[in-house]
Amino acid sequence: MANILIVNGHYPFPSSTGALNAAFIERACKLLSENGHDLRTTRVVDDWEIDTEINHHLWADVALYQFPLNSMSVPWRLKQYLDEVFTFGMDGRLAKGDGRSRKDPSKQYGSGGKLTKLRYMLSVTANAPSVAFNDPAQTLFAGRSVDDLLAPIHINFAFFAMTPLPSFIAHDVSKNPQVDSDFRRFEAHLLTHIAGDQETSEK
Repeated sequence: MANILIVNGHYPFPSSTGALNAAFIERACKLLSENGHDLRTTRVVDDWEIDTEINHHLWADVALYQFPLNSMSVPWRLKQYLDEVFTFGMDGRLAKGDGRSRKDPSKQYGSGGKLTKLRYMLSVTANAPSVAFNDPAQTLFAGRSVDDLLAPIHINFAFFAMTPLPSFIAHDVSKNPQVDSDFRRFEAHLLTHIAGDQETSEK
């Protein structure tokens, strides 16, 4: 079975209390624990201890980051969490520098990551409808996907040698919510990509 870290990246606003993202996490915890996986959870709205969070990432086989799309990116508090945890982890725990070597110029920038066994999944809630993405005729995103929009997050994780699992996106959650359908899709997504993982952690 796998060690799974679940990070609630929501930061509340008057118009967004975080109930939906918390509900996704509640379902993830229930489904994954029922399938025998070990779980640790973090909420970025709370204070965190950096060494503890670094150790969580070293312990985990899978990291699930649940967050709403804010200003076309992750919420600022989640960005702060990622900046602090991964920057402090550059001390050799999460990465060995940026991967380059004065003795070996062939080593590329971004090749020093040490999280080679850590897979991650982004689970996103967005007000944008699904038709706004992956369609060149749509003016705003011009054919881009949600993963294209979140490329800086994916690239940061690649810097640390993490491996992506397919992202999950709940669309149109404010103007046209389909909560029950989204929950079913989410649970099926977890069953396909995480919950059925029978690998025993050797960390």
